[in-house]
Amino acid sequence: MTTVVRRAARWNRPLMVLVSMMAVLAVVAVVGILVDPRVLTGAPIWLKPFKFAVSFVLYGATLAWMLSLLPRRSRAVERAVVVIVAVAVVENAVIVGQVVRGQTSHFNDSTPLNTALFAAMGAAIMVLFFAHLVIGIVVLIQRIPDRVAATAVGWGLGLSLLGMLAAVPMALPMQDPGIEGIGGAHSVGVPDGGPGLPLVGWSTTGGDLRIGHFVGLHALQALPILAILLTRFATRWDERTRARLLVVAGGAYGVLTVLLTWQALRGQPLLRPDAVTLAAVAALVVATATATGLVLARGRRPELALAA
Repeated sequence: MTTVVRRAARWNRPLMVLVSMMAVLAVVAVVGILVDPRVLTGAPIWLKPFKFAVSFVLYGATLAWMLSLLPRRSRAVERAVVVIVAVAVVENAVIVGQVVRGQTSHFNDSTPLNTALFAAMGAAIMVLFFAHLVIGIVVLIQRIPDRVAATAVGWGLGLSLLGMLAAVPMALPMQDPGIEGIGGAHSVGVPDGGPGLPLVGWSTTGGDLRIGHFVGLHALQALPILAILLTRFATRWDERTRARLLVVAGGAYGVLTVLLTWQALRGQPLLRPDAVTLAAVAALVVATATATGLVLARGRRPELALAA
């Protein structure tokens, strides 16, 4: 276990320092949830810092591992990483500071200070978006030698950008609830803070834009995990076939992210889709299954590839 931790610490020092900081913040937030009785928008006031801390732990660790696969160092990547770490620190500092003050950090226009803090968070996330984009471009240019890993990393980085964009509608004028001091919302068709799913809090009575945002962001972990599983258990297929399967999975994952965001924008709860949404899901499943079948039908086993 100690060896694994030491190896991980060498992936990318700034990102792993961030991971350590966010892990500590997650523990602090758990303590806050247990001892601080305050509730904000229908949830324990320390729940948001906890979720953001865990999210950045996953983001930082996954990104550090991805960068360890690059064949050579890149100054552009190193600078982008520093920017990402700085943005993460600023973002979480604002969130925690607002919790201490008993204020919401997002969509809070109740005072000039709260408005400025929310605007600063929005600007910081845009900076993170472009830093993440720079890393994605460098990864594509350098070409990770392992074809399966390269496909997973490329799709994971790209789809996580899509996940970031899925959050943009939350702050658009159409999401203005018409309540003084609030300039945006997660939910569509119902007020924020209503009945929601356990832990994540996604609305069970209306649409929720956090769903597509969440799913898209975690492509960063989902696609590499799938690549690992394919490498471990799909050894009967050659590397090219496994990479093509990842392309199919990535395409389906991206469509699912868009579909979930579309469902939310129409004011539908995740677990109460209408016939149109179900038809779209069915079409996605059929298309994905068909594409997977075609890839496997055209694929070659390693021993046959060597014989050829």
